[in-house]
Amino acid sequence: MFFDRKTDGKVHNGSILAGYDLGNDFSQISYCVYGEDSKEPVESVATVVGTKQYNIPTALCKRKGVNQWLYGRDAIRAGQEEGSLIINLVELARKGEMIEIEEESYDPVALLTLFIKRSLALMSFVTTSENIDAFMFTVDVLDDRMVEILSQAAANLNLKTSHIYFQSHTESFYYFVLHQPEELWKYQVLACEHNGMRLKTYRMERNKRTTPIVVLIEEQIYGTLTLPDEQEEEEIKEDAYAAADEKFCNILKKQCTDRIVSSAYLLGDGFKNEWAKESLRFLCRNRRVFQGNNLFCKGACFALLERFEPSKEGKEHIFLGPDKLKSNVGMNVFRRGKESYYALLDAGENWYEVHKSCEILLPGEENTLSFLITPLTGERAGIQEIVLEDAPVREGAFSRFKMEIRMISAECAEMKITDLGFGELFPVGGKMWKKQFEVT
Repeated sequence: MFFDRKTDGKVHNGSILAGYDLGNDFSQISYCVYGEDSKEPVESVATVVGTKQYNIPTALCKRKGVNQWLYGRDAIRAGQEEGSLIINLVELARKGEMIEIEEESYDPVALLTLFIKRSLALMSFVTTSENIDAFMFTVDVLDDRMVEILSQAAANLNLKTSHIYFQSHTESFYYFVLHQPEELWKYQVLACEHNGMRLKTYRMERNKRTTPIVVLIEEQIYGTLTLPDEQEEEEIKEDAYAAADEKFCNILKKQCTDRIVSSAYLLGDGFKNEWAKESLRFLCRNRRVFQGNNLFCKGACFALLERFEPSKEGKEHIFLGPDKLKSNVGMNVFRRGKESYYALLDAGENWYEVHKSCEILLPGEENTLSFLITPLTGERAGIQEIVLEDAPVREGAFSRFKMEIRMISAECAEMKITDLGFGELFPVGGKMWKKQFEVT
């Protein structure tokens, strides 16, 4: 089905929202139709119509001697004989080193962008990529380098929308859980992701004593829970699976000890062979347990829905993940003769999206700005002061300044303050101050 686009920059009923889980081994796409009439709000795109095969191998293959590129499973098949196979595209983009193919050099970020663009063709039965109204990338780890890569890729995808966002798997897990029946997350929620070599766990808990309710997710990685190769002899596989089951069960017991876990999710191809028998017996006691592998791309779609029309649950909760600002930042100012609080930054924002500006007036004799830092993690509020050294003194008048604030990490803010003068008596001085301070 196809929906006409609106051109006023807003998201309307009938708009297509897409979530893209970009992984080093596999990628996935989900989508939803924005609007209150959607009974099943989020669907995942299958690589084969009518199946639940959602994994798209994150791979490209260049056919020998011609400028023809294949992606996904076609790339894997062709790479065995017909061309040059490129896998681990996300890892290669992170390294940033040029890739040599048939005596030509290719930018790894450009190749990753090509893969994304080709894989979006799977949505052709819904709409074209140019007609997606909002787009959310989700990745395992969202750090400075990944933000840079995704920003560059998004700019070259020719998506006709300004609504392009990034988030981590951890945040996608949060939004997925938020859109499940409330009895499934009445207490804590556990997700276990296994790719056959590495187990990663996510444990979500809520602090109901705060307003809004603060949600924290603890992540842990276990690199020793390796499964046997499919080609191994049955006896060897059986022993290896039993050892893995024992390790996994011990991990689950540590995760659940002295805690009430309402539900658990088993994610990834590592659980497909049903080896975790004892672990499941333990996990299924008084808990709801689900298995699948498209949770993160669905969570990316749910995050878009929350951005454009927050749910009751979304308004009542705030997620403080590793890429989130964990404190409110503001100033006590005078407005219309009354003292009031002016919010600059809100806890829960992604640090890499924060860039705010405003103008303020200071009495001509003052040269100090005070910022109130209010953590939502339980610590006491504090004050950060910035002294405008050598600021011009304008007795009996005001000085006008422009303030620009951005986050350079989840814990550190950078403030730029520019002197704008004040009227004809005090022309623009142009003096500028730049300070950094912790926001924790």
